[in-house]
Amino acid sequence: MLVPTKRLWLLLGFGVIFAGVSAQAGFGWLMWAFDGVLLAVAILSARLAPSASELSVTREFDPVFSVRAANLVVIRFENSSQYVLKGRFRDEPDETFETSGNEQPILIGPDETKIYSYKTVPPERGTYEFRATFLRLICPLGLVEKQVRLETAQAIRVYPNLLALQEFAILSQRGKLRSLGVRKSRTRGLGSDFESLRDYLPGDDYRKMDWKATARRGKPIVKQFEVERNQSVVLVIDCGRHMLGEIEGVTKLDSALDSCLMLAKAAMTMGDQVGLLVFNDRVLRFVPPRKSNNQIGALIETIHDLVAEPVESDPTRALSYLSQRWKKRSLVVVFTDASDPEIAKSLSADLSALKNRHLVIVVQVNDPAIEVLACSIPQKKQDVYGQAAGLWLDDRRKEAIGRLKATHAHLVAAEPQELAKELVSAYFDIKEGALL
Repeated sequence: MLVPTKRLWLLLGFGVIFAGVSAQAGFGWLMWAFDGVLLAVAILSARLAPSASELSVTREFDPVFSVRAANLVVIRFENSSQYVLKGRFRDEPDETFETSGNEQPILIGPDETKIYSYKTVPPERGTYEFRATFLRLICPLGLVEKQVRLETAQAIRVYPNLLALQEFAILSQRGKLRSLGVRKSRTRGLGSDFESLRDYLPGDDYRKMDWKATARRGKPIVKQFEVERNQSVVLVIDCGRHMLGEIEGVTKLDSALDSCLMLAKAAMTMGDQVGLLVFNDRVLRFVPPRKSNNQIGALIETIHDLVAEPVESDPTRALSYLSQRWKKRSLVVVFTDASDPEIAKSLSADLSALKNRHLVIVVQVNDPAIEVLACSIPQKKQDVYGQAAGLWLDDRRKEAIGRLKATHAHLVAAEPQELAKELVSAYFDIKEGALL
């Protein structure tokens, strides 16, 4: 396919002006001759242009894409011909992706390899496809460009935000989790597993004193403990209608899944085993807790294509299913939306039975728009209705939270951008306090 350039259009425009002048002198045929020669030269230059048949194109990216994150895509061109290839390329991700930099100029010499990159942001989880890569090569004289479609179609799977997991792992190794907003005190000296003895320091708990060692050494000695490992964490995810709600275009389920993966990574970093149960009106999937290098990958594959469905969830059935299949005391983290008092009342009854064996955290995503409405100052008559709705919803949310807290379950309720770090901080508090 040949695409005219601006230069060709300018020359054709000049031909029209020339025709107007020559027509008055009786030489109108010169315009047709000029245009004919110009088009012939353009076609000839296209035939003389280098071919893209010896150009190899490879698209490289991470095996998985992260939703709502800037994912890097690398395009590698290898020119095996003896010609210089000049023009521009355009790579085609899925049309729903927010993409920048996927169209760039190129200049590749003979037997040369060039690498270009750009970033793209998938809006939702699921399976998508890169369509193709299009190349426009500038022909000699610059009158036309030769457009070539390179068949580089590739499927891509979009997962919850795995780039955040990588950042968490790096910062955890460097001891810099506070930069993510995660509250984490030192793990040594807390917990319940004895590790070693050390000299007493001002502020140490006197209950940790080892009196026999103190008598032997003639100075105060305290026991030092470390956090227990190989405990169990079970993530219970609600995929019912209440998780369909959106906050700034992102469903509550997606926000829950991001924080769910962050907690799973933190738990496995601490040496615990992690499992998963997914439910709505029935149990959809169950992955028993395991301590394995492949477990985090198994969890990611399990939740990759989860969608919230417009059905009423049945937490009673889900938690009963869990109790029958997992007897070991565990930290059970329930991701749901219990902001309605009646839903919270029903859930509280299920949690009361569960907490006899397990430690429970209830996680829910707060909508900041409700608080904004409740705290707004009405400027117009219709604003009064908005404020009243916000106050009513906020009161119901507080009533629901009160009912959940009455079960003595831990509660983590935060806005989407704060949810993961609040949840991981709560997990560290539980581990370091030896509550599990």
